[in-house]
This record gives sequence, C-alpha cells and structure tokens, in this order.
Amino acid sequence: MEFLKNAYRLYADGFKNLPRWGKQVWLVILIKLFIMFVILKLFFFPNFLKTNFNNDADRGNHVLENLTNINQ
Repeated sequence: MEFLKNAYRLYADGFKNLPRWGKQVWLVILIKLFIMFVILKLFFFPNFLKTNFNNDADRGNHVLENLTNINQ
C-alpha cells in the first residue's frame, strides 16, 4: 500500500510543477485519446456480433469457427 501512496505523490507533485506548456500537452494527449477510443469506436467499429447474431451461443459459435478455420 505504501508503494501506491508513493506513486501517487510522485505523479501529483510532477503534475503540480509542470510548466504551462506541459499542461497543454497533456490536454492535447487526453483529447486525442478521447477521439481515438470514443469517437472512432462509435462511427468506424460497430458491434458486428451483436448486430448479426441474436444470442450468445450463436456469437460464440461464429467466433470459434473463425478462429479454428484460419488456414482452410
């Protein structure tokens, strides 16, 4: 538990002492991560299994068939 406290203090002190441009860089990084993981997932990576199969058994069978029939 002490390790987690020390790690938190390290990062908290580091972020407090960042120059202004450092905080702006982190803001840009967070915005880019949001775009990559939220916006792109919603529009470019639809849930194929949920839209094409009605239940978990059908989804599981489809995945199993595609994983085991790679070189056939």
